[in-house]
Amino acid sequence: MIVSVLTGRRGLAGHEAADALEETRQLARSAGCEIVGEVSVRRERPDAAFYIGSGKVDELAVLVQAQGARLAVFDVPLSPAQQRNLERALGVAVLDRELLILDIFAQRAKSSEGKLQVELARLEHLSTRLVRGWTHLERQRGGLGKTGGPGEKQIELDRRQIGVRIKRLRQRLQALGKQRRTQRRARARRDVFSVSLVGYTNAGKSTLFNALTHAGSYAADQLFATLDTTSRRCFVAEGVEVVLSDTVGFIRGLPHQLVDAFKSTLEESVEADLLLHVVDAASPARDAQMAEVDRVLAEIGAAEVPRLLVFNKIDRLGREAAVERDACATIRAVFLSAATGDGIELLREAIAERARDARSAPAESRAIPAASTPSALAAGVFE
Repeated sequence: MIVSVLTGRRGLAGHEAADALEETRQLARSAGCEIVGEVSVRRERPDAAFYIGSGKVDELAVLVQAQGARLAVFDVPLSPAQQRNLERALGVAVLDRELLILDIFAQRAKSSEGKLQVELARLEHLSTRLVRGWTHLERQRGGLGKTGGPGEKQIELDRRQIGVRIKRLRQRLQALGKQRRTQRRARARRDVFSVSLVGYTNAGKSTLFNALTHAGSYAADQLFATLDTTSRRCFVAEGVEVVLSDTVGFIRGLPHQLVDAFKSTLEESVEADLLLHVVDAASPARDAQMAEVDRVLAEIGAAEVPRLLVFNKIDRLGREAAVERDACATIRAVFLSAATGDGIELLREAIAERARDARSAPAESRAIPAASTPSALAAGVFE
């Protein structure tokens, strides 16, 4: 059962609300859920106890029972108390948006590093949900006889055990991060141009990665199809050596625990010579998705990395491949279809041109990012 909540604070209306609900559907399906019903709730402000108010909770409880639902998915972040109160009132498990995304990441992580990152994010999220005292599991007493106070509570034991595990995970991820930095320094010494794919989830990054490198990485029409960063050599032109990295996709409301846990992986974007911002040109929420990617890139410190816009899936618009240049004749955007291969060679040429320009430009001039907003040519394509 999906529960979509619109509040005055979120300010979603019309097609934005529809896009948000569709994204929640895709998240639920990606997590392996079967959707048996949907409920939309509009509130001026969230309710402290249930987020949606007690009256709506009663209506939802009847609907959950009638539909035989075993899980309620809310497309908003819930506090620990709100989640607990909803589970008691509805009689089924409750997931908010953050928990749903964490569950998808846990299912999709394949590499050792990816599994460590997801475990770290889930433990950090769990540490905020330990809200009960578990008094029946307290140690009897501390100190000497009547002078001692109550012993250690179970919640304190849980927090300490989680804290120890989090510390160990961070140490292991730091060691893996050090290996990545060593590999990047080796590439820099060989004068290898580093390119990183970034973009909203399901924009077609992995499909584009395979089209450019013939790597055969897993790609599917689903959210967060791949999580683990993959790097391959990519031929773009004679005399230009390029390493292309495919990174995890971004999404609205990405849990900050995931951003923190994946920072070692996302450093591939921060340290790249060029970011290919892959955009789903056929998505009605294209502009909002581009803004969200810009926000996350700024959060991880990659706002100043030079950027090239790649508008993907133009085959769904019936448009031809093209490039856009700015007033200085520099390629700022490429329009292509990774699925059909139309425009891939234009992208190779654009990457090669950027690599040659970066090699010949002074160091201080390389940190000027390309604009990440639709341009005049983009507006023409999308009309």
